Amino acid sequence: QVLPVWTTKGEGLLSPVLIYRFHDKKKIILKNVSPMFCPQHQGPYYCGVGANSAYGRDIVESHYKACLYAGVKICGTNAEVMPSQWEYQVGICEGIEMGDHLWVSRFLLHRVCEDFGVLATLDPKPVKGNWNGSGCHTNVSTKQMREEGGLLHIEAAIEKLSKHHQEHIRVYDLHNGQDNMRRLTGMHETSSIHDFSAGVANRGASIRIPRQVGKDKKGYFEDRRPASNCDPYMVTAAIAETCLLESEEGE
Repeated sequence: QVLPVWTTKGEGLLSPVLIYRFHDKKKIILKNVSPMFCPQHQGPYYCGVGANSAYGRDIVESHYKACLYAGVKICGTNAEVMPSQWEYQVGICEGIEMGDHLWVSRFLLHRVCEDFGVLATLDPKPVKGNWNGSGCHTNVSTKQMREEGGLLHIEAAIEKLSKHHQEHIRVYDLHNGQDNMRRLTGMHETSSIHDFSAGVANRGASIRIPRQVGKDKKGYFEDRRPASNCDPYMVTAAIAETCLLESEEGE
């Protein structure tokens, strides 16, 4: 199976198959919220339930249904660490298709929010202080990574990514890394923007290998650096170029 993956130069046909799944987070800003709903501290809201912790679920459910109706490959949602912060997952998609589906899902999000009289922000750090930011965690896999012994291919891809850390940081948000400067601090389940790191089940690393993948020795890896406002086409192009084209530029 050969998958067309467009590079930053807009051309190229690559194999093996490269698939993605995006976990995009957004903060829903509720207007005219009563003081009784003012948050105390972060934590209880993650995957929470109940009107005192899960703010905006009706909006999230409406968005989910709109995406399904439109044919967007949305596959899940969950409440996040900060109140009214939600995540939805899009994928599995192949190559440039990932950007198409995430882009349409964002349009539908803003359109649904109009009906509820609220705003959704994709700012990577919408609230200053001791609150989690918002990322667009990107799951990446090739056919070789999903086969027996695939962990070796995962580790090889991570090694390539480690050599292009700053290049990726520059395209992982809309302002050449300036947005992620506020988010990738090494705190709040993030890595430091200045250093590349990887680990199994480590949410504080640049690249996380899920625990089950570590046990199975095959599967996928998660790039946790892309910001919630990233251009998905730039992100997928950078990953494809580094992991598949073995670009030597910048080394």
